[in-house]
Amino acid sequence: MFSLYINWNVNPEIFDIGISVRYYGLLFALAFIFGYKIEEKIFRSEGLPMSWLDKLWIYVAIATIVGARLGHCIFYDWTYYSAHPLEMILPVRFTPEFKFTGYQGLASHGAAIGIIAGLWYYSKKVSKKSIFWILDRAVIPIALAGFFIRMGNLMNSEIVGLPTELPWGFRFVNSGLDHPELPRHPAQLYEALCYLVSFFVLMYLYWKTSVKKRMGFIFGSFLILIFTARFVIEFVKEVQEPWEADMVLDMGQILSIPFILVGIFMLWYSGKLLDSGNNAAKSLKK
Repeated sequence: MFSLYINWNVNPEIFDIGISVRYYGLLFALAFIFGYKIEEKIFRSEGLPMSWLDKLWIYVAIATIVGARLGHCIFYDWTYYSAHPLEMILPVRFTPEFKFTGYQGLASHGAAIGIIAGLWYYSKKVSKKSIFWILDRAVIPIALAGFFIRMGNLMNSEIVGLPTELPWGFRFVNSGLDHPELPRHPAQLYEALCYLVSFFVLMYLYWKTSVKKRMGFIFGSFLILIFTARFVIEFVKEVQEPWEADMVLDMGQILSIPFILVGIFMLWYSGKLLDSGNNAAKSLKK
């Protein structure tokens, strides 16, 4: 029945010399390295102090990890973690026996909430500017980070799609799913490519247009691009948890809707902020 497919049998480990080095970790690190260089270029173009940049990436790194972890525990497995709260913050399992597990379970929606909270704190403590100012500049490399992270998911053969007969279907041999011989949508690759396109769109908006004067516009565009892609791709993705199987919209789609609506609101609100700023400037000239 399935005659065309891509046999995906990649070992997620690059090498193991007592310490396992995995593609996911490498790609995660590359996300921060490239993100830092992009943000550095933005800061230098605006004559901003580099000390702000160093603090920015500390805030973003901590907020991403904490938000992603708590997002998974709260949105996807609250029944378990509400009874084992220490396992939310410690990379171990205590039952049925003690085991070091690492942080297995990170949710992108939780990461998004964490990053927004972290940047709000950053705007109060470091930049002393509107949160929308830093959000407009931070979401550009964050979109690129989304590309790297989803490519990491692909190397791990996780977050796979539903079975398909399309010629680019992937047989995820190492996914651990029943019937690994079935070609599936490479949902991780779909998302990665959408996030990469979103990154280039945001770069164009920042460098080639005047919309960065409208505080919140680039942030709103980011939310619409990223979470609309996430919402649509969820239709061809395997559910993350069994209890999602009978839902009309899965948890990823439900959580994406508020972000899309906030994005639409921000496009409108950014215009209001610009008008207010222009009116204030005119009043000063009188």
